[in-house]
Amino acid sequence: MKNLAPICLFTYNRLNETIRTVEALKMNDLTGDSDLFIFSDGPKDCMSGSEIDEVRKYLKTIEGFKSVTIYCSETNKGLASSVISGVTKIMNEFERVIVLEDDLITSPNFLCFMNEALDFYEHDASIFSISGYTMDLPSLKGRESDYYIGLRASSWGWGTWIRSWQDIDWEIQDYKTFKRSFLEKTKFNKGGSDLTRMLEKQMSGKIDSWAVRWCYNQYRRNQFTIFPSISKVESIGIGENATHTKTTRRFDTKLDNSNKKHFEFDAPAKMSVQLIKEFKLKFSFYNRLIDKLKNGF
Repeated sequence: MKNLAPICLFTYNRLNETIRTVEALKMNDLTGDSDLFIFSDGPKDCMSGSEIDEVRKYLKTIEGFKSVTIYCSETNKGLASSVISGVTKIMNEFERVIVLEDDLITSPNFLCFMNEALDFYEHDASIFSISGYTMDLPSLKGRESDYYIGLRASSWGWGTWIRSWQDIDWEIQDYKTFKRSFLEKTKFNKGGSDLTRMLEKQMSGKIDSWAVRWCYNQYRRNQFTIFPSISKVESIGIGENATHTKTTRRFDTKLDNSNKKHFEFDAPAKMSVQLIKEFKLKFSFYNRLIDKLKNGF
């Protein structure tokens, strides 16, 4: 294995979730050889300021990594700006990165999977990013392969290289052309029928998401994301205190408990048409509606 990718962790004001995220990460097999860079966003108001102070006190106690570096913002950048600027900073030095937010539990083999996949696909121009998370898809049950490929990047525990990151068009300069094309919108939505709608909200200022712009750039490049067949990441951030996702069960998944440390990949990566369909179905209008009816609007 080459030099391990540095880990970027983005935190805000959720102390309990941050502790659980870090403690799980410390149980990873490669933790002691990995550099951890923490980006702590600043407060929106006085109340969040006191909560952030508690988080930052905890961050100063973190040990068990090769190194721990903390960057504290005095102002509130918001998640999108924090991720874009933080990843860019670390990417410019290390040329690859693994990214986590403060509400993600990782399996002990998360770093093994991510680093091995980053090594294997480093020079494969068809691969855009690596995801540590996967949804619970029917065809993944009993799947022998360690991975599958998808059309849409994931923001829940992911990694990439400077070749994918450095030329991202965060402004989406061709959006006016895109929104007038039914064909382009249909093609983009192959990764999920919510994508075009989210991009529209982003461009109209209704949301501030780095992730949908990241996904759009992947679509424009006609590239793929590598997903694990068994999830190495589980979200604990869905709920009333979450910034974005309040209620849903669509993304529940089972965390890998196999303790497997070495993974097999293919060059070129093999596509499963059935898994592409099942992935898209998770984001269908029907599934979103059923999920809301079950869990409340």
